[in-house]
Amino acid sequence: PSVTSRTPMTGGSSLGIVILAVADLPRSVAFYRSAFGWTASVDTPVYVEFQLPAGMRLGLYRRAGFARNIGEAPHEIPPGTVAATELYLFPDDLEATVERLVSARGRPLSALIRRDWGDEVAYFADPDGNVLALARSPGA
Repeated sequence: PSVTSRTPMTGGSSLGIVILAVADLPRSVAFYRSAFGWTASVDTPVYVEFQLPAGMRLGLYRRAGFARNIGEAPHEIPPGTVAATELYLFPDDLEATVERLVSARGRPLSALIRRDWGDEVAYFADPDGNVLALARSPGA
C-alpha cells in the first residue's frame, strides 16, 4: 500500500469551503440561486456546491448526508428562529441584492443601516435559519 505524504501546514490554514446542512435541498438551492444568481459547480441529489466570486465556495448538504459524514445529526433550527451561523457577504450591488433576497423570501431580520463598526449591513435568514449579512464597507 502507498502512503501519501503531506507537508504540515505552518501559520494556520485556509478556508476551502463553507458547507451548510439543509432540511430541503431543492428549496435551499432555489433560494440561493434566486437571491444571488449563483450557479452550481457540483450538483448531486444530496449535495450542491456554488462557486462564488474570489474563489470561495458554498456547499448545501442534505441533513441526512451531512449527518452520515460526521456521525451525528445536526440540530434542526425551529421555524422562525436563527442558527448560530452567519455568512457575511459583500455584494457588488447591495440594494439590488437586498431586493433579490426579499423576492426570494429571505426572512428580514434587520434593516440596511450603518453599524457601529462602519459597514452598512442588512440581515436576513435563509430557509434553514442561517443568517445572511449583506454588507458594504465605507467608501465602497
